[in-house]
Amino acid sequence: MSDSLSITRRALLGGAMLLGLGRSGARAQGFAGLGKDAEGFAPVVPGRSFSFPADHGPHPDYRIEWWYLTANLWDASGTAYGVQWTLFRQAARSGAQGEGWANQQLWMGHAAVTRDDTHRTTEKFARGGIGQAGVEVEPFQAWIDDWQMHGLDGLRGDTIAPLELNARAADFSYSLQLDADRLLVLQGDAGYSRKSEREQASYYYSQPFFKAAGRITIDDKPVGVSGLAWMDREWSSQPLASDQTGWDWLSLHFNSGEKLMLYRMRQTDGRNFASANWISPEGKSRQIASADIAMTPKAWTEIADRKIPTAWEIAIPPLALKISCVPLNPKSWMGTSFAYWEGPISFAGSHSGVGYLELTGY
Repeated sequence: MSDSLSITRRALLGGAMLLGLGRSGARAQGFAGLGKDAEGFAPVVPGRSFSFPADHGPHPDYRIEWWYLTANLWDASGTAYGVQWTLFRQAARSGAQGEGWANQQLWMGHAAVTRDDTHRTTEKFARGGIGQAGVEVEPFQAWIDDWQMHGLDGLRGDTIAPLELNARAADFSYSLQLDADRLLVLQGDAGYSRKSEREQASYYYSQPFFKAAGRITIDDKPVGVSGLAWMDREWSSQPLASDQTGWDWLSLHFNSGEKLMLYRMRQTDGRNFASANWISPEGKSRQIASADIAMTPKAWTEIADRKIPTAWEIAIPPLALKISCVPLNPKSWMGTSFAYWEGPISFAGSHSGVGYLELTGY
């Protein structure tokens, strides 16, 4: 697909089918309808015990789930790239799982590559129950058609490493190997990640310590790359409240070895809910309260008839942190069925490094 991806009739219908409502309904119930009532689906409550590798697999009693990987990469000349690979699962209805074509699990995949002069995206849709898409625990593999994230020999459940990742579109492809020597990180309160002051929450863990190496091909021109990657695993039945319009989310790799996961859930009354997790180089977490987080847009990009805040100032006084984040490519628009902005960033100030920024609901 081209830099300015045109959304096809099939993609629009597929996206609406996947999320169970049209675009007007999505706006009324937060980004992509994720504030929709979750009656009949399993609730997200504190105190869950995570189990690996079992929790790398799907949780069909919950309404929405994703396997999400982003990577900041460089070639031998120092040119920077970004890679995104995401597999989404959505349950069309609650209840016992149907067999074959009667299965209610719907799947969507997103893939993207970014360079300072181009941003390429593509998406796929699939039905559950027929083998076209899914996730298996042992041996681990997540796939939709010919896109795959799968375990390599020696994969450990508590690190979800090593992995191989690949995706292909008409004008780009990538294949990466990922490895990590540190344990998975539970986000929020032992994996219970609040999204509002009310009951909205998800189960959420990450592998922020991946090192990545492989190849990106753009317009039939392959290049070897290496760098850092971050994987998020999250599932929920209602991750947004009905008055939350979307989120601003960052995953940051600090040059000093620390990591930071940070998000702000935007509410229509302006009382936004924020959360952050400061992760030491050894993998120990420090949760940061919403009141201690300041996220301020500093520059906007006009794209797809929208005004997107693509440069940010982040301040967290308890960490003595004040940084300015700028995008590698401010046109990193995911023109998919439910569109959003996502791309690689760099930051400087009290700390420096690279990361990824995701902006939804604009």
